[in-house]
Amino acid sequence: MAGRSSLYTKIAIGVVAVSSGAVLVRLAAGVSPLAVAAWRLVLASAILVPIALAQGKLRALKRKDLALGVLSGAALAVHFVLWISSLGLTSVASSVLFVSTHPIFVGVGGALFLRERVSRCLTVGIAVTLAGGVLVGFGDLHLGAWTGDLLALGGGLFAAVYFLIGRRLRPHVSLVDYTAITYGTAAILTLAACLVFRVRLVGFAPPTYLWLALLAIGPQLIGHSTFNWALRHLPAAKVSILILGEPVGAAVLAYLVFGETLTWLGALGAAIILAGITISLRDKKEVTDGTKSGAGEDRVGG
Repeated sequence: MAGRSSLYTKIAIGVVAVSSGAVLVRLAAGVSPLAVAAWRLVLASAILVPIALAQGKLRALKRKDLALGVLSGAALAVHFVLWISSLGLTSVASSVLFVSTHPIFVGVGGALFLRERVSRCLTVGIAVTLAGGVLVGFGDLHLGAWTGDLLALGGGLFAAVYFLIGRRLRPHVSLVDYTAITYGTAAILTLAACLVFRVRLVGFAPPTYLWLALLAIGPQLIGHSTFNWALRHLPAAKVSILILGEPVGAAVLAYLVFGETLTWLGALGAAIILAGITISLRDKKEVTDGTKSGAGEDRVGG
């Protein structure tokens, strides 16, 4: 069984990794949102797909599981396109705030489709954490950047679909196989969209390729893969709420890199987010190892 301290330490590393995503997207200035998503997913898939093929387990997957994995990848692609597009129309704090509404969608979807009851601790934790998120992004809400905010909200909805399908598959599909299918599908779809809309994929300044590579390595391979690993051990709602530490990390990094100020209200919101996450951790009954399903052993960070 994955020990609680080890499990949450690894999730914390994943949160730190995804927190850098918004800043790295901003640093890759001049690159279309579609191109950013395509580069991020193609590079990650280029590493994972050969490993999955070498292990030889993909062909053994049931057609239903394969179809759900492809659907998860499609949801991931839409999530990235909407969220990355929002970053050009609103602030980092607001974008991350609205995309981080996914625990609401995950909580409802988990109850309806996975029969995962959201405990009182998780319900209170979600409410407190989202309240903190509102305070973090409150300073931007009066700027009229509603288009970007709505795009980020849509990104949150599709992130929820991605997490829910992951929770459905991960107990019996290995981490490498699942991420190879989802990232690979998302990579193909975003590349196809780039071709259809004639989005430029090359010809950027040399530093831009570094930011794109770091997006694939940090937020995608480390961050998202850690969350997909956690979906084998925890309900989707709990994984989703733990990811809400991202707005705090993103706001701090945005301040350090871009000088985007975090007001006292935002600082209070960040503290409330952390308090909400702490409340959610009080529910200890869901930790499982998933080994009875025969998915094989997953390894993240050792």
